[in-house]
Amino acid sequence: MAQENQNGDSKAASAVAFTAVKPQLFVEAPKATDAVQFYKAAFGAEEVNRTMHPKRKADQELPLILSAEVKIGSYSLLVSDLADDSDAPAKTVGTRCIICLETDDVEAAVEKAVAAGATNQCAPAEGEGESACCGGRVAKLNDPYGFVWLICSPANKPVDVAA
Repeated sequence: MAQENQNGDSKAASAVAFTAVKPQLFVEAPKATDAVQFYKAAFGAEEVNRTMHPKRKADQELPLILSAEVKIGSYSLLVSDLADDSDAPAKTVGTRCIICLETDDVEAAVEKAVAAGATNQCAPAEGEGESACCGGRVAKLNDPYGFVWLICSPANKPVDVAA
């Protein structure tokens, strides 16, 4: 496939391979540590790595997390404190994204998340309408940090997708 650059020259597009996608969740400072603990309790997350804000440590202020990498299943996400003086690319807490977690036992996953502090917004039911993205049973939760989570079972029927 050819690609035209800004000067009008034609060059072959080079292939880029990504090895991971890691969403970064910004929570109100200093709650990233609490959020990591919540994700451990609610979703069985495992903390893999943590980077603290170096300036905060030097200034003897409350230490903030630049990023804490947690794994849920085989996927990673980053959790970060968002302070007023932060130069983070996102300047608001929470987001308009929804995070889907797939499991064979939706009810048990919802029960565990609610026990850890999540709010159940929609009891588990067969996916219909907006919640049909997962295909099977779906429940909707809000975590204490402003993020929406769908807990889904695998799709009941495979759907053919045109290439």
